[in-house]
Amino acid sequence: MEPLFAILVGLFFSAAIYLMLSRFSIRIMLGIAVLGNAVNLLLFTSGRLTREVPPIIADGLDTLPSSAANPLPQALILTAIVISFSFLAFLLVLTYRAYQETGADDTDDMRLAEPVTPPSPPLGY
Repeated sequence: MEPLFAILVGLFFSAAIYLMLSRFSIRIMLGIAVLGNAVNLLLFTSGRLTREVPPIIADGLDTLPSSAANPLPQALILTAIVISFSFLAFLLVLTYRAYQETGADDTDDMRLAEPVTPPSPPLGY
């Protein structure tokens, strides 16, 4: 099961890098979202995937048995999902505002939309 998840993580990372190398800001944003999911899946896979033994410490033991899944990556993933969702919402608003200001989704057009000479600062208040 874990080799399958390792291949899936590799596919997610390659798709994320492909999307982030694009000129379009929406594709860049989607690449960042896929990259976050790839990291979450990598953390989940690193915590051992077992269905048979739940991560519960039995009576009389001080630690988890070695065959149990590690609960720490699962807790880290829950936190990472919340953080990545808020980061994605911020990127969505930032991309939308950039599109409103420049009228383009292409990052090259956004770069060319900058003024050649910056406006002079106000002389008085």
